[in-house]
Amino acid sequence: MREEKPFTVRLFEMRDLERVMEINMKCLPENYSSYFYLDLYTHFPKAFLVAETEGKVVGYTMCRVEHGFPEHLSILPTKKGHIVSIAVLPEYRRRGIGRSLVVEVMKALVEYGATECFLEVRVGNDPAISLYKLLGFNTVRTIECYYQDGENAYVMSRRLPFSD
Repeated sequence: MREEKPFTVRLFEMRDLERVMEINMKCLPENYSSYFYLDLYTHFPKAFLVAETEGKVVGYTMCRVEHGFPEHLSILPTKKGHIVSIAVLPEYRRRGIGRSLVVEVMKALVEYGATECFLEVRVGNDPAISLYKLLGFNTVRTIECYYQDGENAYVMSRRLPFSD
């Protein structure tokens, strides 16, 4: 049985940029320029989080707030928190890090006035879909050929604020 090290979730800092980009490149086929990360950090610093264990960043999530119509049966425009990217290094998965990142970022999105949170997830990413369902997300639609490799994406959404 492996020993599970404690982890913390904290705000992203500029010194984390290179490590976050490395995690993204290792975990996800969609990669971004440093400008993209820094733009999200500049505009939504409370919603850019990293997970750290033993002084090493092992996961991250970054978000933005968008304006639009909610997915949850309302006709009034609202602020929607968009989880743009989330990743945890494979060797640190199944320890609650991804869950903690999502929970904490949902709390941060409320601070920006978001009343809903949504994300896109590959239709074949069963572990992530299961996690999001456990956190109260529902699949609201499918986007055909969303990813560069042609895989479809589910758009999953939930109301905010989050409560356990």
